[in-house]
Amino acid sequence: MNRRLLTILLIAFVIASACTFLVYRILGHLIVASKPMPTTSVVAAASDIKLGTVLTAADLTTTQIAGTPPKGALLKREDAIGRGVISNIYQGEPIVESRLAPAGSGGGLAATIPEGMRACAVRVDEVVGVAGFATPGMRVDVLASGMPPGGADQSQGTESKTILQNIQVLSAGTDIQKDAEGKPQQVQVVNLLVTPEQAETLTLASSNLKIQLVLRNPLDTTVAPVASTAMAKMFSDQGPAPVQHRVVVRQKPKPASPAYSIQVINGGTSTEEKFNAPEGQH
Repeated sequence: MNRRLLTILLIAFVIASACTFLVYRILGHLIVASKPMPTTSVVAAASDIKLGTVLTAADLTTTQIAGTPPKGALLKREDAIGRGVISNIYQGEPIVESRLAPAGSGGGLAATIPEGMRACAVRVDEVVGVAGFATPGMRVDVLASGMPPGGADQSQGTESKTILQNIQVLSAGTDIQKDAEGKPQQVQVVNLLVTPEQAETLTLASSNLKIQLVLRNPLDTTVAPVASTAMAKMFSDQGPAPVQHRVVVRQKPKPASPAYSIQVINGGTSTEEKFNAPEGQH
């Protein structure tokens, strides 16, 4: 066998080996991809479940999740039955721990109150309740207006002050659902989500002063210092104070009093005496 033929056979063997390895890798990936991924059975919503609902067996179903299930997903129906829903859950959505109230806390409004917070009720009318647009999930400021009790200076009249800012509306009347169509709801009571200290401030203001809710953008979370406003300041003249011109009076210098001289002759001696004229005489 000559050298040239041996070289050709060697090159053909290398090319065949490379093609075989390439085909093996491609087929290997296809075989791995065709293997079914492991699934996990999790508890899901059988229908749309509204906030505040206490779950029953009829509200639940199971669904298969391929791969890793969502964090906190419930695997047993018994872990969800009897617990309140603190956020809307939609049909087919896996039920996770973060969307449910703790076991034994029940449902309704109380189950939606975070730990350390309170729901404080404020009696409102169409004006105070921002014409019905103070719906659950909205953010409001709370203003109090009235005559400061026990104030020494009553000359300012009625005063208005922002006592709370960026407060979440927890419920409007007996409805703890958000209005999907954005329509105003005329209610008599609005529950605000506040801290215990804010609840005390709100209760004092409600019992002695007139309360007004001011609607704000939910994305605007800035709590800015706001000075109180009095009735007297609103109607006082806010124009610039008149400029007082300083009058300078210059006194003319008094003319020098004329001097008089008298020549005195005593025998052979002669002297001259000088005298100033008395003041006021010229």
